[in-house]
Amino acid sequence: MSIKHALGRMTATAAAATGLAALALTGVASASTGQTTAPAVVIAWPVCTIQSYDGHYLSAIGGGGRTTDTIETNRTVPSTWETFTLVSTFGGYGIKTSNGNLLTAVGGGGRTTDVIETNRTVLQGWEKFTLVPLATDGRTGWYAIQTFDGHYLTAVNSGGIGSAFDALHSNATQIQAWEEFYFNCG
Repeated sequence: MSIKHALGRMTATAAAATGLAALALTGVASASTGQTTAPAVVIAWPVCTIQSYDGHYLSAIGGGGRTTDTIETNRTVPSTWETFTLVSTFGGYGIKTSNGNLLTAVGGGGRTTDVIETNRTVLQGWEKFTLVPLATDGRTGWYAIQTFDGHYLTAVNSGGIGSAFDALHSNATQIQAWEEFYFNCG
């Protein structure tokens, strides 16, 4: 499923939940206590794999929760560490690792060392990314990942890097092949 389709479904679910709340359908009265219980509203956030331009998968080492040795781009088959959950928020997206930690562009972006951390649990400004669609040439699912300060994530050598210290940079100022990522969400 494309990220656009998955995010569209997520938005429709949130709108439906908001619509129910607006109709004052906020709970069911209990005959014995007079209390109301709010219905559970579950929004299905899309779980995605993210591939570099050459087809390698991004991998959050250990499933996330790290400040060093955080992301590699050398996986050819996705497994648990290669799945990410997108969290839609005003002003961007949070990208959660399989352990539920957030990807963070250290310093908001603009770096070639100490680029990404995966240990945050609360979505702050510099944990937000903008996904820039690259479907102008007919390819759907392709995005550039823009950091909080306006730079783009780069898969060094277009992916295939097993050293987490060298796999990603966040200092690109324009989108070229190494800044293109494929999101496969389902």
